[in-house]
Amino acid sequence: MTVDVIVLAGARNNGPLSMASDAAYEAEIEIAGHPMVWYVLKALREIAAIERIVVVGPVQQLSEHSREMGCEIVEGGKSMVESLENGLTAIGNSSAVLVTTCDIPLITAQALEDFLKRCDEREAELYYSVVSRDDNDKAYPEVQRTYVRLRDGVFTGGNVVLVKRPEMVGELKTILNQAVAFRKQPVKMCRLLGLSFLVKLIAGKLTIAEIENRVRKMLHLDGACIISPYPEIGIDVDKPSDLELAKKVLNSN
Repeated sequence: MTVDVIVLAGARNNGPLSMASDAAYEAEIEIAGHPMVWYVLKALREIAAIERIVVVGPVQQLSEHSREMGCEIVEGGKSMVESLENGLTAIGNSSAVLVTTCDIPLITAQALEDFLKRCDEREAELYYSVVSRDDNDKAYPEVQRTYVRLRDGVFTGGNVVLVKRPEMVGELKTILNQAVAFRKQPVKMCRLLGLSFLVKLIAGKLTIAEIENRVRKMLHLDGACIISPYPEIGIDVDKPSDLELAKKVLNSN
């Protein structure tokens, strides 16, 4: 399977990370001599199955790094979903688009290739990555993430998505905006699926299969949850302690 890639890199550095870096955008924050987005692009460029890479973010600030990696760049939108739409417009017709954020500098080509391989083993239109708490704690015990307890295990959301039907982004824009807003709040996210699902979530009895089936019936979308054994997919740098970990790991490489 060959894929095109969209790297979302338009977030301004006006949150907790602004206490650790004065970079205007999170993608520009320096780690071990390179901007954060550079590590994501480097991993992507090591994967033979990847064709085009489109970086969506501040063109003036990121054009040099994008050109260095042979990537295209387009201006970001007012929201994450709008930025995704800008990236999809730039790519045009594509049968498979891998979407990733720019704030996962620990990501590796091996982790991404494993995710694509697992996606290739299932038929779906949208593939969402998750990582188990056990895998996360074994590799990076100091990292604090938002977890959800399901009957299948305890998981945190990943920062990599594979889209097989790109037009669905426009069709589901409203619900996608809600999902982005609630991505760090599992209870509110589950409310989108209905009260019965919220009750089962709180009781720890909700399963991944039930979520997939509900999404299929509710949104007419064939979605698949992909459990990745690589915690780097779930470790996004969104606070100073995450940045310190990334510096520690990448400075030692």
